[in-house]
Amino acid sequence: MRVLEPYLRMQTVEDLWSHHTAVMADYGFDRLFYAFNAFRGAGLYDNPEDALLLTNMPTEYVDAYVTGGMFRDGVMLRWAVQNTGAASWEDVYAQMQGQALTEGEKAMRALNERHGITAGYTISFPMAIKNANAGVGMAVPKGSTQADADAIWAEHGRDIETINHVAHLCILQLPATGQRALLTPRQAEVLELVADGKTMQDIALILSRNVATVEKHLRGARDALGVETTAQAVRKASILNQIFRIDELGQHASGTPPRMAGTVARSA
Repeated sequence: MRVLEPYLRMQTVEDLWSHHTAVMADYGFDRLFYAFNAFRGAGLYDNPEDALLLTNMPTEYVDAYVTGGMFRDGVMLRWAVQNTGAASWEDVYAQMQGQALTEGEKAMRALNERHGITAGYTISFPMAIKNANAGVGMAVPKGSTQADADAIWAEHGRDIETINHVAHLCILQLPATGQRALLTPRQAEVLELVADGKTMQDIALILSRNVATVEKHLRGARDALGVETTAQAVRKASILNQIFRIDELGQHASGTPPRMAGTVARSA
């Protein structure tokens, strides 16, 4: 599929997302919400600060859904966490027939109706990482019906699903610039050395710094990533492509600090 070629040339998540929303709009899905969380704990939903969220939904909607915590009552999100594959929104709601909606679910449905997000499809991607989930919800334009979405899917569903899978796989291995800085170049460098098996003394020697300075950078990295241990910091930074990055010169990225996660990247 020639439509996939640009995805393979993208250098950042933001560039890919901007392209992807345009491609999906051409197919008839004009509003998308993608979420990837590799740090889900024992609960069904955890802190959205740990997730990568990409969307072109209205700001008011995103603020209520994410910051306001209404995602915890999202029927489609629950389906995506518990299943893989693609499903029409009508089919997901049909599975709930006979079940009384909670107050939170009613509020979530009212939010969707207020913004005309009432018909579409959700794709949940298979993940090889324990406790990780990723999926994308795609809405047809305001005023369209689920029958309109189903007609699009009947004609192009296989291609749409393939394109979204490729977009998802590209997102997993691309750096993002986002809105909130995570690691400084020095913090990333120290975490890389820890991941390589170096001791504090080794790192201090390599960087011509003392051990106290190395420990300060590690504390900063743990705080920036929102984790308690250095091992957790290495894992999270690795999954979010914040360490072992290569710039155009084949060196560790420097200059503008890597940015990502816990923010919502929007596209017009």
